[in-house]
Amino acid sequence: MKKILASLLFLILLMSVLTACGAKSDEAAKALGLDISEGEEISNYDTHGGFHGDGTTCIAYHFGDDTFLEEIKNSSEWSEFPLDDTVQALVYGLSDETTQIGPMLTDNEGHPIVPEIQNGYYLLIDRQNGAETDILDRYSFNFTLGLYDADTNTLYFCELDT
Repeated sequence: MKKILASLLFLILLMSVLTACGAKSDEAAKALGLDISEGEEISNYDTHGGFHGDGTTCIAYHFGDDTFLEEIKNSSEWSEFPLDDTVQALVYGLSDETTQIGPMLTDNEGHPIVPEIQNGYYLLIDRQNGAETDILDRYSFNFTLGLYDADTNTLYFCELDT
């Protein structure tokens, strides 16, 4: 009886973990407006949690061919590289002689999470309620960002909530 109960508890735990992984993938697909089901998750950085749900998420998905790239090209929402100044500041940082802005999508040591991308596409979704100012002029951030590296067929789904 104990073995059956232990096995049942293990299966419930396993199903919960698998459902949570699928939920994040579904969340990414819904946010980006594209089908990412053919992508293989290759990395997952997530510090969300706690009382207010603040944190950084960045999940990388690898695609075996250019099918996903064609889907992005057919979407009017995505922009082709080079990054605009806002996305550049959020992902890698932007500086001039007097000012440094960002990066905002960093790991616990302050390093950019997303590797340098030369060729690709991006989509920035500002989720700040009632925001009337430029995203870089705010004290807090709530955005979703999709970055697609066309050279490696890798999609980066990132969210920052502060």
